[in-house]
Formats: sequence, structure tokens, C-alpha cells
Amino acid sequence: MRTRRILAAVIATAALAGLGLTGAATATAAAQGAHSSVTPSECRQGGGMADLTDNVCKGGTHDGERVD
Repeated sequence: MRTRRILAAVIATAALAGLGLTGAATATAAAQGAHSSVTPSECRQGGGMADLTDNVCKGGTHDGERVD
């Protein structure tokens, strides 16, 4: 009986911790979406290539963002 209570508490804690991590990831993604332009250096650091002809970052985490 005691083992079941402990197991239930561990499962509940893990579930709540998972929700917290999901919320943090969503907040981070929203903050990144607010960033409208990047430097060529930031584009490269994010794994993309700065296309200065179109002034846009292609690939990586900043894909499609305007390059200044």
C-alpha cells in the first residue's frame, strides 16, 4: 500500500515536470518568433547561410528571417 502511494506521487511529479518543460519550450519559441531580423553572423551560428541577395537567412534556426 505504501509503495503504491510513493509510486503515484513519483508519477504525478514527473507528469507535472513534463508540463513545465513543455511550457518553457513554448515560451522560448514565442520569444524567438518575435525576433524579426538577424545578423549574418547570427544566421551562421544558427546553422544557416545568409543569402545577401534576398536579405534572408536560409536554413538553420533562423530560416526565413530577414538579414540586416
